[in-house]
Amino acid sequence: MKLEMSGKRVLVTGASSGIGRATAERFLEAGATVTLVGRRETALAEIAAHYPSRAHALVADLADERQCEACIERAVEWMGGLDVLVNAAGILKSGSLETTSLELWDETMRINLRSIFYLMKLAVPHLEETRGSIVNVSSVTGLRSFPGVLAYCVSKAALDHLTRCAALELAPKGIRVNAVNPGVVRTNLHRAGGMSEEEYATFLERSKTTHPLGRVGEPQEIAELIYFLASDRASWITGATISIDGGRALTCAR
Repeated sequence: MKLEMSGKRVLVTGASSGIGRATAERFLEAGATVTLVGRRETALAEIAAHYPSRAHALVADLADERQCEACIERAVEWMGGLDVLVNAAGILKSGSLETTSLELWDETMRINLRSIFYLMKLAVPHLEETRGSIVNVSSVTGLRSFPGVLAYCVSKAALDHLTRCAALELAPKGIRVNAVNPGVVRTNLHRAGGMSEEEYATFLERSKTTHPLGRVGEPQEIAELIYFLASDRASWITGATISIDGGRALTCAR
């Protein structure tokens, strides 16, 4: 039986953990060939080992534009083309308007916005050939304001508008561009941003009360939506920023 994504060529950033990893694994399970981009070589190799003929690992720091260029070049060379680009790499660090340094602001924008813009730009010629699609991983913070994570919120709001603008510009080329906006998901994002294990456990417990469905999300749930948006079943969807957040975007600040 032919799998749904057999013959499709996919590049996933942030593939070494969390939503990116779950997404890469979802495409691989469906028969796609996937280039895994991330910063954790061991984790990428672990995924690739399960699919030796269809998974290729690339260790890269996407804050470096030369490494972004190399990712697209090497992925297209290895896979023979590109059908789907999933931008799942991102960072989150705490800081208010008064406490966010220019260094933190610039670091956040380089990873969460600039690298995505550049990867999309580089991917366009290849996606035009296949009438492919792009899915960006944004956040509920792109739709609603939250205190204490200023740079992250602004980067995700900008990413949402980048998604919409690119969708309009690339529609004549047959390229679809969409974004998903998760609420709190059980990943390494907050701990990588500086939360201790105790703080993270407290945060997850509190998040049960801030999400109307009473729990946080799992990476596989977000991966399913990303997978759908990239599939032919979503062939008439472009420019969408879709909440997948247990109802979090519907609530007032609490």
